[in-house]
Amino acid sequence: NIVSAAELAVALLLASARNISPAHAALRNGEWKRSKYSGVELSDKVVGVVGLGRIGLLVAQRLSAFGVELIAYDPFVQPARAAQLGVRMVDLDELLRTSDFITVHLPKNKDTIGLIDADALKKVKPTVHIVNAARGGIVDEQALYDALVAGQVAGAGVDVYAKEPCTDSPLFTLDTVVATPHLGASTDEAQEKAGVAVAKSVRQALAGELVPDAVNVEGGNIEEPVRPFIELTERIGRIASTLAPSPIAAVDVQVLGEAASADVRVLQLSALKGVFSVLVEDPVSYVNAPVLAADRGVETSLSTDGESPEHRTLVRVKLALTDGRSVAVAGTVAGPRDTEKLVEIDGFEIDVPISEHMAFYTYDDKPGIVGVVGQILGSADVNIAGMQVSRTKAGGEALIALTVDSAIPSPTLDEIASKIGAAAVHAVDLD
Repeated sequence: NIVSAAELAVALLLASARNISPAHAALRNGEWKRSKYSGVELSDKVVGVVGLGRIGLLVAQRLSAFGVELIAYDPFVQPARAAQLGVRMVDLDELLRTSDFITVHLPKNKDTIGLIDADALKKVKPTVHIVNAARGGIVDEQALYDALVAGQVAGAGVDVYAKEPCTDSPLFTLDTVVATPHLGASTDEAQEKAGVAVAKSVRQALAGELVPDAVNVEGGNIEEPVRPFIELTERIGRIASTLAPSPIAAVDVQVLGEAASADVRVLQLSALKGVFSVLVEDPVSYVNAPVLAADRGVETSLSTDGESPEHRTLVRVKLALTDGRSVAVAGTVAGPRDTEKLVEIDGFEIDVPISEHMAFYTYDDKPGIVGVVGQILGSADVNIAGMQVSRTKAGGEALIALTVDSAIPSPTLDEIASKIGAAAVHAVDLD
């Protein structure tokens, strides 16, 4: 329902800017008062997005079409990443002082309740319009009412309330407020998606897979920031296990960035499921994966860090091997479509979408390698979807990461390894 929620926020913002609600009510009462309900344009205005998560990002993308300047406050988003999305990150004070429109998209917790309070509203422009379609209580409703009456705020769009159902808020008495009864997910499409999600959960349960919000699996109550990383972490675990050249002694799962503040135990289960699905023939589930680790004497650990230098959330699976070596694979989920990407393999920085069929070669960097790999794969009728080279330094150790449309035959893998003098070669098939 994130699309529905984002679209409602945009609708409330537009309705507030153009006085749609009071103008509609006046016309129904037989009044034709064009000048009274004159509004403002969005074009060339500054829109401040408080919370640049999945919904906040969707709102920003939609508002960019109106020719606005987008700024955002979110302590978990790196400025360089936001700049790629056309958004400039600022602190909350600057956002409050400079925004012509403010739209709130934060989760409700002890740190965000009352974030936009009376003191915050003293910092805004008197022409500002404020929208809260996230969670009730993040914007203090009494403080917002007082600011609207005093002329400190020009207008507001409100869909959520501190206590719901809410039918007697003083905000409802103001023409400068467009209010709706928590309609964020109230679309035909969102309800259909909810039904499909229930059906998928039943199917997952019958297949022995993790069911979000399950009560009989440790970490089964999945918080929203964690959900996009469940499948990613399992795939990272499978890739790391495939790359391991010797038996595994320990599995360490590291979660960095925004999701680290949530309950991420399920990501440890996901990683273990991925790791052991490569090692055992029997079916591996979220329930038996920890048991398989304990039975084999594999130590497990989970660590979190709220800081992630380059990614909103990064998950790393590190395997300690019995011969003293280690394997580390890291990934993230990026973009409005939650594209799963590998961003690190054993210290090599990459940016490769995870594919059903992948291959990795390590070798000594030298000219002509990419051409050799492409020629051999072409001769084997294997189509390359993507190829990236990462290296420690010119002429040093290098890594080729390949994504292809079909599994690479073993003789072809060996031929490439021989021709480029690869120190190691690994094929990963995730289908």
